Amino acid sequence: MEKQASNFKIARYRHITTLLVAILLFTSFLTSAQDIGLGDSKRYVIGSIEVKGNTTYNKKTIVTYTGLREGQVVYMPGDEISKAIKKLWDLSLFSDVNLYLARVEDNNVAHLELEVTQVPVLKDVRIEGVRKSKSKQFIEDNELTEGTKVTENLITTTKNYIRNKYRKSGYLNTKVLVNVSEAKDSVDNNKVNMIVRVDKGQRVKIDSISVIGNDKISDASIRKYLKKTKKKNFFRIWKRSKYIESEYKDGKEKVIEKYKEKGYRDARIISDTIYKGDKNIALQLKVEEGNRYYFRNISFLGNSVFSDYDLQKKLVLKKGDVYNGVLLKKRIADDTRPDGDDITNMYQNNGYFFSRVQPVETKVENDSIDFEIRIVEGKLAHFNNITVVGNNRTNDHVIFRNIRTRPGGVYSKEKIVRSLRELGQTQFFDQEQLNPNIQNVDPNAGTLDVEYSLVEKGSSQFELQGGFGGTGFIGTLGLRFNNFSIKNIFNGKSYTPLPSGDGQSLALRAQASQSFRTYSISFTEPWLGGKKPFSLSVSFSHTKQFRTDFSGAGRVRVDKDQSFLLTGGSVGIAKRLRWPDDYFTVSHTLTGRHYNLQNFGSSLFTFPNGEANDLTYTFGLTRDNTSISPIFPTGGSKWSLSFKTSLPYSAFGGTDWKALAEERNNIDIRRSTGEFNQADTDRISEIDQERFRFLEYYKLKFSGDWYTQLPKKFVFKSSFSMGFLGAYNQDRGLIPFERFRLGGSGLGGNVGLASIENVALRGYPDASITSLARDITRSNVVTDGGSTIFNKYSLELRYPISLKPAATIYGLGFIEGGAAYDNFKQFNPFQLNRSAGLGIRIFMPAFGLLGIDFGHGFDPVPGGTEKNGWETHFILGQQF
Repeated sequence: MEKQASNFKIARYRHITTLLVAILLFTSFLTSAQDIGLGDSKRYVIGSIEVKGNTTYNKKTIVTYTGLREGQVVYMPGDEISKAIKKLWDLSLFSDVNLYLARVEDNNVAHLELEVTQVPVLKDVRIEGVRKSKSKQFIEDNELTEGTKVTENLITTTKNYIRNKYRKSGYLNTKVLVNVSEAKDSVDNNKVNMIVRVDKGQRVKIDSISVIGNDKISDASIRKYLKKTKKKNFFRIWKRSKYIESEYKDGKEKVIEKYKEKGYRDARIISDTIYKGDKNIALQLKVEEGNRYYFRNISFLGNSVFSDYDLQKKLVLKKGDVYNGVLLKKRIADDTRPDGDDITNMYQNNGYFFSRVQPVETKVENDSIDFEIRIVEGKLAHFNNITVVGNNRTNDHVIFRNIRTRPGGVYSKEKIVRSLRELGQTQFFDQEQLNPNIQNVDPNAGTLDVEYSLVEKGSSQFELQGGFGGTGFIGTLGLRFNNFSIKNIFNGKSYTPLPSGDGQSLALRAQASQSFRTYSISFTEPWLGGKKPFSLSVSFSHTKQFRTDFSGAGRVRVDKDQSFLLTGGSVGIAKRLRWPDDYFTVSHTLTGRHYNLQNFGSSLFTFPNGEANDLTYTFGLTRDNTSISPIFPTGGSKWSLSFKTSLPYSAFGGTDWKALAEERNNIDIRRSTGEFNQADTDRISEIDQERFRFLEYYKLKFSGDWYTQLPKKFVFKSSFSMGFLGAYNQDRGLIPFERFRLGGSGLGGNVGLASIENVALRGYPDASITSLARDITRSNVVTDGGSTIFNKYSLELRYPISLKPAATIYGLGFIEGGAAYDNFKQFNPFQLNRSAGLGIRIFMPAFGLLGIDFGHGFDPVPGGTEKNGWETHFILGQQF
């Protein structure tokens, strides 16, 4: 028992001893963690800390930041002292920090002296050697505003920024000098002024570009592939010779790309050397072309959805073709086009979001390469949630009816791209900022969400146009509300400034010249019922036309005592088709108009007082698959066909139209021989009143626009349009209305005499191109009021200057020609009034479309003898 007790005491003492040792070791560790002596350091107790130097900060605060305090045990030199200095540097408030041992008392009490220099702050900055606008940009980009701390890093980054900015423009020898001086300030002596002196020097040009090692591609071709890196040339006007490093790098990549397109798979640039002269540089490229290769065996691995035949058809490349690495990449996945015709999109458009297509070289033998197209199809993906953000004005249902993707539907990239196009075509949103965000992708469940990010823009339009036609100045003023909401018209809270959000269109328009006045109103509901793209449109218009005479001196006389009134309206429906594809739209329109002549005499019709009634049905077929932006389409086509017809009134009743026509022709013959009296005049009025009391005719029109994307952002537009006005009964004759005139900017659509349709033809005055021929033996062929046939051809080359949301700007050059005829005997599709010229279009949300064209007419207007020469046409518009 005593032995057990003794063992217990020994064990207890052993545990106590172990605990004491652990406490001593832990205390030693804490002491060493707080401060570690360095080298021959000595232990001190801090007696005081004094702060000196140029600073506006509270000295006690500075000491607090160091972490040092009076009475603290430290080693000098030691870890705590180093940490204290580092803490002050990390504040970025001081440009210099020093800690000194001022004096020592009692051999271990240290009195410390902390010397700091506060980072100065900027009071004023001046940039010399640059324009005022450029100076302002530099100051904003580098945040050189009053109160900014002037550190060495700020000075260095400012210098580098300005140098790099000029290097990108070809100024490789730009010098930047920054001078900082103390600012005179009675309140704060820590402020400084900064002067930045910029000497951009001369732009460095390229004297020569030489190539070594190229046998398969000429020096000239390689220099062409360098694109924006060009040597000096006296004849080069549009592209200046300047060296920009990033453009040179892109050019070298293009050279290798061209080699790969021609089959030289191993081609590479071994070296490129820049030789600097006094002012300019010389470039030398050394290339290694390698051998030319050919495709041999191309096989597919992993495909079960599509057969080898379908994939090979999409790939296009086949055995024996020259190796083309660039084309191979595009046929696998064309990164330049979201709707590219490639194998990847073939899978993506059929639900296989998780698919991957990878071409792999499996064998290279002599000059032939075997490829294996490895495909991982993955599982079929479905849309889960479809959401939209960014629409504050447009109602959700207007957006979702234009979106082709549906929750639960099979994933299709093509449907997403098509949805973006449909949203862009509404013109309610900024086309450049339409963005589909793929979210919450779940490979296990095979689902994903799509969020359409939208940025709304002004969609209502204020139209202001002006131009000169045959009767003088023609002005147009119009209001079009393209995102109108008629159901909220009596809801005062919805006026911002007008009720909007339902995607409807309301247009008010007035057009006038000294010879006519026209007023119109129209309303369109594009989705009647809200479930299908079935539109309803209603319109009403009223026109008053005055008699106009043209003197030999070119002067216009308007007689307001002679006029006629034209009042009418229309109701139309249109539906988007599913066959042949859903880009087609068919429309049906019923139009009624009433003409009331008041003492109006004209060669168009000879009854000065009377009435004419026009009731017609119009069938229209259009197809529009142009790219996203309707302002600047880059691809696709747009064409329309319309057929307008009245009832064949001459088939009813017992009127002998042949006898009336012969009687009128006989009167015309007597008029040509001078045997003409008042009775003949009265009889012609009676006959014409009978002919035109109910207008009988048919009218066929076709127009088409085609857009082609060209290299270097150019877009080529080709257009063709034609129209024909015919009569069912040749004895009854052609009506004096619904005819065509060409010329000018097509101002107003229907202008001039009795709803004459004006077709744009730049380089000539408005409504100046019409047939002047007259066949006096046929009373139903009428003259200067317009023609019954026209055709027009147009070629236009466009270049985008800016496609930013703030402003869409593009320039254009055009060549076009057109002519008008009275009958097919005169018709000659190659005898045209030709023109060419230049123009520019600017679209800004605040002002709408602004445009001006300068056209040169190469031919005389009908009745003239000299070419027309230069004409200016302009468009002014505004949106809000």
